Amino acid sequence: MEHFRQFKETNFKLADIELFRNLSADQHDLIKAHLAQCPVYRAHAGEVVLDSNNGVGNLYIILRGNLALTSSTSRRQLEGATTQYFAGECVGEISVLDDEGHLSTIAAVTDSELLAIDSATMWKLIDESNGVARNLLQLLSFRIRAANAQLRNRQKVGEFYRQLSMVDGLTGLNNRSWLNTQLPGLIDSAHATASELSVIMLDLDHFKQFNDRFGHVLGDEALQAAAKVISNGLRPSDFAARYGGEEMIVILPNTPKESALIVAERLCERIRHTKVFQNDAIGLPHITASIGLASLAEGQDGLAVIAASDAALYRAKERGRNQVAL
Repeated sequence: MEHFRQFKETNFKLADIELFRNLSADQHDLIKAHLAQCPVYRAHAGEVVLDSNNGVGNLYIILRGNLALTSSTSRRQLEGATTQYFAGECVGEISVLDDEGHLSTIAAVTDSELLAIDSATMWKLIDESNGVARNLLQLLSFRIRAANAQLRNRQKVGEFYRQLSMVDGLTGLNNRSWLNTQLPGLIDSAHATASELSVIMLDLDHFKQFNDRFGHVLGDEALQAAAKVISNGLRPSDFAARYGGEEMIVILPNTPKESALIVAERLCERIRHTKVFQNDAIGLPHITASIGLASLAEGQDGLAVIAASDAALYRAKERGRNQVAL
C-alpha cells in the first residue's frame, strides 16, 4: 500500500465512522487531535491489506472503497466474498488489541483509501473516550456473534454432508460406511450391558439373472421396493443398511434370537408379497429373499456375528431360497 496523505488533510466526517458515531463534539475534537497525523493509505484492487504478516498493530478505517475477507485475491473471489467491509467500517481491531498477527486475509475489492490507526493511538482513544470504548465493544460483540453464527452454519452443513455420506443413494438405507462406523459401538454396548443383539442378513434371490433379463433400471426398482419393506418393518430402535449389491443387513439391539426370527420371517413374507412394479401389463415376477439370522455370542465382535449371519444366509439358499435360516 502507498502512503496517500494524512487524516487531517481529508474532509471525512467522524460521524460517518462506526467507531466514532454518537459521540459529543468535545470527544470529536479529542479524536481529531489524535488522528491528525495518522496516515491514509491507498490500496489498489486485489491488494492485501491484512494477513498474518501484514498490518500487525494497525486498525484500518475504510474511508473509500471496500475490502473483503478472502482466501484468494482473484477479482471473482473478492467480489463474491461473503464478508465485506465498506466505507465507515474498520478492520484489524483484534490485532491492535492483542498485538498479534491477523488470522485471516483481508484484501481490497476496489481501489480504496484506508486510515491507519496504530496501536498506541488506538489505546489512547480507548483510555480517553468512553464513547470510543463502547463503540469498539459493540463492534467486537457483533463480530463475535457473526463468527459464531458462521461456525454454527458450517457445523450444520458439515453434519448434513456427514449424514449424507452415511446413506445409500439408491435405497435410502444406511450404507457400508455407516455400518463400519456404528456397528462396533452397538456390539460394545451389547456386551457391556449383557443385552442380546441379533443380525439379519438378507439377499434378493437370483438378482443377477433378474438384472440380466429385465435391465438395471427395473433392478433398481426391486432393490428400492425391498428396502422400503425392510424400513417399514422395523422398530425405531432397529437399524438397516445396504451391505453391498443386493445384500442388506438388519441390526436388532436388545433382541433375542426367538424375537429376531419373527422379524426375519415377517420380512421374508412381506418381500414375497410386495408389489414391486406398478405396470401390471409387463407381467414381471415378484422378488423373493433368502435370509440368514444370527445372534451375538459372548466374546464375538461385529465381523464374527456378520459372518455367522452370512453363513446362515447361505444355508437358506442351499435349502431352496425364499426362506429364513439360523
